Amino acid sequence: MNVTRHFSDTRTAQGRVRFLLQSGAVHLLAEGPGWQHASTHAGLQDAATFLAVIPQVPQALYEAALGELERRLNLELQDAA
Repeated sequence: MNVTRHFSDTRTAQGRVRFLLQSGAVHLLAEGPGWQHASTHAGLQDAATFLAVIPQVPQALYEAALGELERRLNLELQDAA
């Protein structure tokens, strides 16, 4: 079964960034006023790194998305322990 899991979803006044997990891939979805982006990456680190080079993503949205991603990763590590 091919299930998509919403791993992280960050929303600010400047836009939205989502990291979705699906069978060994990470889908990066980002959007804001007048723009949107969708790409697929091998892992969360690759997707987060790619987020940094999307020219439409404002710095504040990028920082908020990384902060939320880090928070979610820490929760996953705690649950695994």
